[in-house]
Amino acid sequence: MKKQFALLTLLSLFTIFSFQVFGQDDTAIVQEDTAVEQNTIIEEQTSSPEETVEESATFHQIIKQKFIEGGPGFMGIVLLCLILGLALAIERIIYLNMATTDTDKLLNNVEEALNSGGIDAAKEVCRNTKGPVASIFYQGLDRSDEGVDMVEKSISAYGSVQMGLLEKGLSWISLFIALAPMLGFMGTVIGMIGAFDAIEAAGDISPSLVAGGIKVALLTTVFGLIVAMILQVFYNYLISKVDSIVNSMEDASISLIDLLVKKK
Repeated sequence: MKKQFALLTLLSLFTIFSFQVFGQDDTAIVQEDTAVEQNTIIEEQTSSPEETVEESATFHQIIKQKFIEGGPGFMGIVLLCLILGLALAIERIIYLNMATTDTDKLLNNVEEALNSGGIDAAKEVCRNTKGPVASIFYQGLDRSDEGVDMVEKSISAYGSVQMGLLEKGLSWISLFIALAPMLGFMGTVIGMIGAFDAIEAAGDISPSLVAGGIKVALLTTVFGLIVAMILQVFYNYLISKVDSIVNSMEDASISLIDLLVKKK
């Protein structure tokens, strides 16, 4: 429930952020500090209003304008893919950072506990340590009285479970990476069909008639590719983080088995 609540919280924050970006009015929000600068702006607006509008346009206003020109249908779905993908990616980043453990320190603590208090003391150390490595250690130590072979099997089986927990949600991020450009391409095809329908209805090929439909079609593709590239960066980071944790788990598990063999 805590993970689901955190994911819903992140999703709501991204939704609010997106509406703030794409739902703000197109009015200028920058005010100058001195009266001289305000008078200069008024004079520039009086003399060349078109140049002033272009200069005052901010980045988010340009993005908003292009988003609206692309159409609310496919562009809204592409934006939803970005919001959901980022929410999942941030949740995974937080989880993986919390799952990262200093394996060398944990091994030293377990070894000291084994030498001073035996298996029970080592299990207590693992119980008080967060992360998948400590959980695997605990499962291995819990089977230590059944022999080293059983410890290896327990570590291998529980390691697979922990690996599944680490990779949880990555398939959905991969889905959004593939889905965003596909939706953009679909919007492009539909926009091109609309452009050719306009040509057929007019009975003439006019550049102004075709340009609007082609522009809308290409905007959906651009936004879809941008969403895919953003999510791909997060996905690759998460994959590398999971690989690093898994390698630490394997190395630490081997070291734990060596400690148990020496103690026997």
